[in-house]
Amino acid sequence: MKKIIGAAIGNCVHVAGIFNFFKLAEKEGYSTEFLGAAVSIDNLIKAVLDKKPDAVGVGYRLTPNAVKPLLDELFKYIDEYNLYDIEWIFGGTEPVAEVASRYPFFKKVFYGTEDVDDTIAYLRGNEGGNPEEVYEGNIIGRIEDKYPYPVLRHHFGLPSLEDTIEGIKVISESKVLDVISIAPDQNAQEHFFEMDKADKSLDGAGGVPLRSPDDFSRLYDASRRGNYPILRCYSGTNDVFRFAQMLLDTIKNGWAAVPLCWYNVLDGRGPRGLEESIEENQKLMKWHGERGIPVEVNESHHWSLRDAHDTIGVATAYLAAYNAKKMGVSNYIAQYMFNVPPNISPKMDLAKMLAKIEMIESLEDKNFKTYRQVRAGLASLPPDLYSAKGQLAASTYIAMAIKPHIVHVVGYCEAHHAATPEDIIESCKIVRGVIKNCMQGMPDFTQDMEVINRKNQLIEEAKYLLDAINKITPNSKDPWADSSAIAKAIRMGILDAPHLRGNKDAKGTLETRVVNGACYAYDSKEDKIIKEKDRIDALLKEYYLEAAD
Repeated sequence: MKKIIGAAIGNCVHVAGIFNFFKLAEKEGYSTEFLGAAVSIDNLIKAVLDKKPDAVGVGYRLTPNAVKPLLDELFKYIDEYNLYDIEWIFGGTEPVAEVASRYPFFKKVFYGTEDVDDTIAYLRGNEGGNPEEVYEGNIIGRIEDKYPYPVLRHHFGLPSLEDTIEGIKVISESKVLDVISIAPDQNAQEHFFEMDKADKSLDGAGGVPLRSPDDFSRLYDASRRGNYPILRCYSGTNDVFRFAQMLLDTIKNGWAAVPLCWYNVLDGRGPRGLEESIEENQKLMKWHGERGIPVEVNESHHWSLRDAHDTIGVATAYLAAYNAKKMGVSNYIAQYMFNVPPNISPKMDLAKMLAKIEMIESLEDKNFKTYRQVRAGLASLPPDLYSAKGQLAASTYIAMAIKPHIVHVVGYCEAHHAATPEDIIESCKIVRGVIKNCMQGMPDFTQDMEVINRKNQLIEEAKYLLDAINKITPNSKDPWADSSAIAKAIRMGILDAPHLRGNKDAKGTLETRVVNGACYAYDSKEDKIIKEKDRIDALLKEYYLEAAD
């Protein structure tokens, strides 16, 4: 085990940089010892001679002129005691680091602009090595390499294939993003293998017009530079297994994103019927699980984005994970979308996410591991670009309270225009700045009593909702993984959303409203919140009466 000691020298009392460096070093198997702030060069050398470390970290963040005499003195001692076999490391602000870089005894100088990945590469001795060996090519490996620092992901797809290819090159070279989620246009998702059925006027709508496996391969080739980001893409809405295999063959799809109840007649994104699509989505989860590919079931936020109340968001988050586990998925990526609806309060938002986490992670065992992925809700970002940057930072800060493994960065500009490579890089730098701040120590918002009380309420209500699915399908062996049972729950309104009004495959009668920062089922005629037990009981009563008739 290598031993590193470190100090802020001279009159410098700024120690956060050394502490963060030591945290990463300890994770990589180093033994560390911090000597303190404002340590004199004499005392630093005495400690070096006494402790005989393998490496010494020297920090200084004041002025360039003030550091030079200190480093001259340090150089004199190193020469006098022949301490050149020790690995001397310097960290400071960019102007101060420029001065330190002129001293030959420093093996590594950190300027404060480095990415956490670069620091890890240095600690592992991989600097200057093959980047494909430095940067993990699978999402679980990259998470394990960086945690507690989260992996960053962002969507990208421009209306031009060539512009998208060039953009991926720029983003990859910037090293700010670990995962590029390819955003195909709707024609690619729905008609990739039957382009004669596509509406040509919609080419490029919502993403990049990918029309052949070679197009995907070109995107992957463009990403083989910089920090070698992982590529991934949402599943298709037709020929889903063929599309999944193509993604695996061309971009080595980092993980699959599969809905449970969507991409069908319910949302108009495909022609599949409700039961048919649920069964096919389950089989697609199983297909990926059999190949060891992680799966994200992007289900819960589909309901919340259609203004379903918080209880349905929690219940469907659990249903999604439950189905993934039943289908043999080993590594499950749970997406926690904050700011949905946009006027939910940070307290109540966090409570909802903690309720989801507690229920989802109750499913974990030796064969089923879950990973937390957070993101800002798209509708929460205003068109004013300065306000949007503030919202992105604020949402990230709250989301860091749940200690995510992945931060799905949403470009701050999305309410104004589709994100360019430059917008994505800037958004990622904003998020990285927030993460760096959080890693220095943040309040534990999860212990707020209002948050805890709301979390417990949501768990109780979600369990009542899930139990209602059992009640309406007493002959099913496993209602929560039964396509007919889930479809029945949707048609009955146990699972419902205001935006589904008029949809022949849903009840579509649910009303909701945000009250005191939380989203509830609401009776607009009586002007009051409907308790979830009362809502479910009324639906069950209606169902039993119809069955009796």
